[in-house]
Amino acid sequence: MSVVEGRQTAAYEGDLVVFLIGMRVNSLRAWRQWIPVAKAMGPMLRELSADPDSGLLGFRSFPGLRSVTMIQYWESVEKLQAFANDAQRTHRPAWTEFYKRAYKGNTVGIWHETYVVPAGHTETIYGNMPLLGLGKVSGVIPVNSRGRTAAQRLSTKH
Repeated sequence: MSVVEGRQTAAYEGDLVVFLIGMRVNSLRAWRQWIPVAKAMGPMLRELSADPDSGLLGFRSFPGLRSVTMIQYWESVEKLQAFANDAQRTHRPAWTEFYKRAYKGNTVGIWHETYVVPAGHTETIYGNMPLLGLGKVSGVIPVNSRGRTAAQRLSTKH
């Protein structure tokens, strides 16, 4: 990854949906229950990444010892929900299978949080960093082009 020198901010200007999703292994010995859950995310991400109209803008994973958390950036809540509820796409069958297994015990847990962020209500800073997060989605511009302070950058009156 190439480092972008100086203080930068994400060039993204539209509405944004930030979707956090995760899985936690509650019983390491019950691998038959949690391995299918862990394997379900890869095909979903490949499907979404191959479809430029899916609404998924980008994502980043954070694995832990017993859990994994993913941050996803979406164009709209409508596109996120359309993917989640479409029985012809990878999510709905995986979700249905998870809930069939979930009622057989509490060996694995899943969670998600959805944040709808109106345009102009994000503030990002990257100092001598490679592209990541929202900056990876949209590219970056010098931070001062959006204001000299965090308060100015969060203001909808640029």
